[in-house]
Amino acid sequence: QVQLVESGGDLVQAGGSLRLSCEASIRTFSNYVMAWFRQGPGREREFVANIYGNTYSRNYATSVKGRFTISKDDARNTIYLQMINLKPEDTAVYYCAARRISTPADSWPYWGQGTQVTVSS
Repeated sequence: QVQLVESGGDLVQAGGSLRLSCEASIRTFSNYVMAWFRQGPGREREFVANIYGNTYSRNYATSVKGRFTISKDDARNTIYLQMINLKPEDTAVYYCAARRISTPADSWPYWGQGTQVTVSS
């Protein structure tokens, strides 16, 4: 069973930066796609970014492109989301998710508990 534990959420002023971490209990990191999703107040959960474990290929939502960077550390079985130039609309609970590369792209069976990011204006 894969377990994901996020950390790093905080209250930050607009224009500030944060780095989120997600530690994964995954034996072979390269077999998985790791992702960040978020759910803002009164909004549906939305995709933020993902990274493929075998190719390091990255994808981003248009709203965060150029401001957020997803990365991973295989030695620590951890992925990160570096966020800069934060905006109030980035306020959300951020979730880490994982799926095997062979799993359909819209199927994310593993989720963390979420970490709150609040951006004040």
